[in-house]
Amino acid sequence: MARNTESIERDIEAARDQLASTLDELSVRANPKRIVESTKASILETLNTPAVKFSLIGAGAVVAVLVVRSILK
Repeated sequence: MARNTESIERDIEAARDQLASTLDELSVRANPKRIVESTKASILETLNTPAVKFSLIGAGAVVAVLVVRSILK
């Protein structure tokens, strides 16, 4: 059964609207400022977990002890 012209035009317009919406969403997601903010938030969240935080404190303490030890020799 052949489709009428109006039905095809409505389908094309709906496809255009969907494509425009998709492109708008991609432009928001690909915004460099948003990517930097998201990455920064993710890194800070990871660093604030107890396991990572205490590991970094321990590593910093070891480095500090080694530096002081090498200075005093």
